[in-house]
Amino acid sequence: MTDTVKIVATLVARPGKAEALRALLDGMIAPSRAEPGNLRYDLWVDQAQPDRLLLDELYANQAAVESHRASPHFQNYLSQINDLAERAAWTLDPLTVS
Repeated sequence: MTDTVKIVATLVARPGKAEALRALLDGMIAPSRAEPGNLRYDLWVDQAQPDRLLLDELYANQAAVESHRASPHFQNYLSQINDLAERAAWTLDPLTVS
């Protein structure tokens, strides 16, 4: 078993907020990927609904997740996200992964 932690979040832009949401999420990519303990930070867009985005994150351990959540860029994200999107997120532990 591994200590990795996966976070998956879906975000659907509020009306008229798709560009601002995309800009906010694009601004999270480089600093998140540069964090110690970050193994993956990818942004996906739904082909059928382009205002629906998915974040796919992978961290070495829970401490890396906590460090990410304390970072200035994540705190900035938190301060804006509820105005820009409806969101749902899941924090996952591995069962069978390769």
